[in-house]
Amino acid sequence: MNGEVPISTSLRAAELSGFEVRDVESLREHYALTLHHWIQRLEARAEEARRITDDTTYRIWRLYMAGAAHAFRTGRLNLYQTLLAGPQRGDGRLPQTREDWYRV
Repeated sequence: MNGEVPISTSLRAAELSGFEVRDVESLREHYALTLHHWIQRLEARAEEARRITDDTTYRIWRLYMAGAAHAFRTGRLNLYQTLLAGPQRGDGRLPQTREDWYRV
């Protein structure tokens, strides 16, 4: 463990607080890709970024994002999206699939 709180700990805390866990999705690969795109965009506008801040700040952000992307790609970092439902009686009336959830 890399100092991260395991997802099971977070889910248990949610359940003990009265929430129903409806879905858990790892976004690890998505974040690696997102960071890759952010790095490309930063590099494409490097001169503007350096003009707004300075070269040191530009290099720190580029290195930070590259390191984070690597950590997500190699499984050293993870990010979970959870769908929790509060206490309800009867049918929670949530959409049936993830695709439906994103449409609502």
